[in-house]
Amino acid sequence: MSNLPQISEAEFEVMKIVWKYAPISTNEITEKLTQISRWSPKTIQTLIKRLVSKKALTYEKQGRVFVYTPLVKEDEYIRQESNSFLKRYYNGNITSMLASYIEDDKLSEEDIASLRNLLSNH
Repeated sequence: MSNLPQISEAEFEVMKIVWKYAPISTNEITEKLTQISRWSPKTIQTLIKRLVSKKALTYEKQGRVFVYTPLVKEDEYIRQESNSFLKRYYNGNITSMLASYIEDDKLSEEDIASLRNLLSNH
């Protein structure tokens, strides 16, 4: 898991599209991202190229079209980023993180009930 590439926030937006729709062409990625961002097609192509060079994506040329699939699994990447966040901001202490959220009223009663249920089932 520690061999996963570092992905910027912008690159992560591209990855979310690829994870959801793979295999997906450059044009399809561009079409979906221009609907939700202000990025130009050139910017999107640059992000895709970066992800290929970081070995987060691979591609296959099908005629004149490049079709992309992820080399990184979404759940593994999110797990890595969650652990990194927890270590960086809470010294790896999940209790401190949850206490912070509870004290700042960031968790609803529904969230707290879900957490209680999750903890009691484990």
